[in-house]
Amino acid sequence: MSTASIGSASAERIPNNTFMNILLLFCAMKRRVERVLVFGTFDLFHKGHEHFLNQAKRYGDELYVVIARDDTVQKVKNRRAVHDQNTRKCNVQRHPGVHTAIIGREGDKYAIIEKIKPDSIVLGYDQTHFTRNLAEELLKRKIACRIVRLRKAHNPHIYKTSILRKKQGLLQ
Repeated sequence: MSTASIGSASAERIPNNTFMNILLLFCAMKRRVERVLVFGTFDLFHKGHEHFLNQAKRYGDELYVVIARDDTVQKVKNRRAVHDQNTRKCNVQRHPGVHTAIIGREGDKYAIIEKIKPDSIVLGYDQTHFTRNLAEELLKRKIACRIVRLRKAHNPHIYKTSILRKKQGLLQ
C-alpha cells in the first residue's frame, strides 16, 4: 500500500486513497458558497411564487428570501396582506429550495443586503419596489453582486396574488 505523509516527518502516514479523499473534502469545504437573494411579499403563496423561487435558486447554492414587513406591504401596496409577515415567512421557508427566509428590516431596506452579502439578487418579472435605485445602492455600499431580472412568469394570468385575491373575494 502506498502512503503519503502530511506535515512533518513525525506525522502519521496516511494511505494515498484516504489522503486524496481528505484533500477533496478540504477543497469542497473551501469552495465558496454562492448566495442568492430575493425579496417579496409572498402573500397567498402560490405556484407563481414557487416558480420564481425555483428560477432564482438556479443562480446559486443558497437562496435567501426577504419577506416584506406588514407595514411595508401596507405602505407600498396601499393594502394589508392577507397573511401576516410571520405566516408568510413560514410558508416561504417550507419551499425546498429556500435556505433562509427572513422578515425585512425596519428603516433602511437595503441594510439586509449588507448583512447577507449575496452574489446575486434576483428580481421578479414584475417587481418594481425598491429596485429603481438598487444598482446605485449596491455601488454606494460597496456590494459587488449581479442583479438578475427574470423575464418569464408562471401563468401570470392565473398565478398572481392580485388575481387570487379577487377570486377569493379578498380585495382590500
